[in-house]
Amino acid sequence: MDENGSLYVTDSQKYEVKRYRRGEFQGTVVAGGNGNGNRLDQLSDPYYVFVDRDHSLYVSDWNNHRVMKWVENAKQGIVVAGGQGQGDGFTQLSFPYGVIVDQLGSVYVADGGNLRIMRWPKGVTQGSPIVGGNSEGIQPNQLNWPTGLSFDRHSNLYIADMFNHRVQVFSLN
Repeated sequence: MDENGSLYVTDSQKYEVKRYRRGEFQGTVVAGGNGNGNRLDQLSDPYYVFVDRDHSLYVSDWNNHRVMKWVENAKQGIVVAGGQGQGDGFTQLSFPYGVIVDQLGSVYVADGGNLRIMRWPKGVTQGSPIVGGNSEGIQPNQLNWPTGLSFDRHSNLYIADMFNHRVQVFSLN
């Protein structure tokens, strides 16, 4: 949801994200909606979204192994993380799930297939792993398909670690 109470919903069957304003039942397509594909106006299995203060929408584009940013009223998105094919390089993602953006504009991605959390500072083309990425396991520095991400008011990062059946918290200071 954004601060106006609008709800954003991903539809992986229609390859789009819709915004529902209060009292609205139809919704408006705000990302994708042009069929399955990898063009800048398309998505392929969008899963997670994050809306910033400027109403820009960040979408984890699961099958395209990228995160797209759609500024308000845009007809196409901008690749802000990944987008270089599936892989484990610092310019790549493998089935991204959760996405969140901090107050400086850094994009954090739950890089599911690579068992890591990646951070892309605003405007860079290469990310860096900040948690995980060192094989699947149950140790505090290991993840097993991270999915959801959230910050608290102290900038602690919470990670939903799906197949370890846990939520971990990390201080990024």
